[in-house]
Amino acid sequence: MSTFYTAAELARRGPDDIPESFSTARHLVYSSPATLAFNSPGAEGFGVKRAGLAVPGSVMLIVSPGCCGRNTSEISSIPQYRHRFFYYEIQEPELVTGQHLKRIPEAVDEVCRSLPEKPSVVMICATCVDALLGTDFDRVCRAAEARSGVKVRPCYMYALTREGKKPPMVQVRQSLYSLLEPRTRKGADVNLLGFFAPLDDDAELYAYLRGCGVRNIREISRCEDWEAFQQMASANFNLVLNPEARAAADDLSERLGMPYIELSQLYRIDKIHSQYQALASAIGGKIDDAADLAAARQAIETFRAGHPGLRFAVGECLNANPFELSLALTEYGFTVSEIYATAQSGYYRWIDRLAVLSPETRIYCNQDPSMLFYEAEQQVDVTLGKDAAFYHPGKPNLAFNSDRQPFGYEAVQRLFRELGEVLG
Repeated sequence: MSTFYTAAELARRGPDDIPESFSTARHLVYSSPATLAFNSPGAEGFGVKRAGLAVPGSVMLIVSPGCCGRNTSEISSIPQYRHRFFYYEIQEPELVTGQHLKRIPEAVDEVCRSLPEKPSVVMICATCVDALLGTDFDRVCRAAEARSGVKVRPCYMYALTREGKKPPMVQVRQSLYSLLEPRTRKGADVNLLGFFAPLDDDAELYAYLRGCGVRNIREISRCEDWEAFQQMASANFNLVLNPEARAAADDLSERLGMPYIELSQLYRIDKIHSQYQALASAIGGKIDDAADLAAARQAIETFRAGHPGLRFAVGECLNANPFELSLALTEYGFTVSEIYATAQSGYYRWIDRLAVLSPETRIYCNQDPSMLFYEAEQQVDVTLGKDAAFYHPGKPNLAFNSDRQPFGYEAVQRLFRELGEVLG
């Protein structure tokens, strides 16, 4: 039987006593659909490899044994990534002697000389073998930069560190934004940090910022060339839309004197409203969100009228925090029977509230080996996330995991619109 804890049980234990099944450092890891498609830092979507190539004109040298580099071939089939991946296949004698570290600068130089134009930056992607060796890739990158005359930065496909202080997707953001060079800051410029694809074009955040006097809103995914990327250094402040970009924003604040404001990807419309009003107060503007709030509320009510009493299973392979989304669905009058996600201390603001409204909601850890023996026992009508679909085959499923990110009221409307399409 798969191990689970109810929302009430987790709330009773509290954030200082999270069960060991939610910590992959304390047990073997089950490579469930979630670990393969979401948690693995080299996986589909924007894992380390695609994220590391977010800067225009960049290329990547993957330094790894053959088995670790092999899954990049699938990414290479995407048109915008062709001819941007290069490989240094480490042999066992090199690992034993450390000789590969001396040869990486030579490999970087060879890559640069082989291209018709010098790349804007070479990202060196390291794998778990160097994590175990404790390799100082900052030093390796400095040596490669000196030899090639091209900027070189590290990114780490270290699955071993994904629950550490600096997980791979946090580190890769720091590496990318460390490339921004000091510029005169402009009061009407703002950066959106956090994602590697732009927000949906319909996201109301763009209009709200412009209504507050912002003229230039920049995202790394919309930068067409190196100069456009460097213009991000002129922003007056950053908006952090994903907590994994917080460390990068801290670096920019310290290095370039660029402050930041953090917004969350939410699905509870009252909290979305409060967040926008707090943003307006912070930047000295005014955000009139009445129409968008009413539209989001109407989308919820229309869906609920057509599909009353739905029972959901919610995974973590989607564009949402599974606990916040589950709480939103519960507050909207639906039932969340099961959640497949890793409970963390920072999520208890939602878990505690969920425990009050839906104490019997079962919470499973996708990576726990006991999930090998999962059997569907709860009644479920629809699943959210591709991992939830795996556990409940045959049930209607909405993956809700596109590269382009929904945000704010637009995200709520899109969620219920697409759920309606799935359910018919």
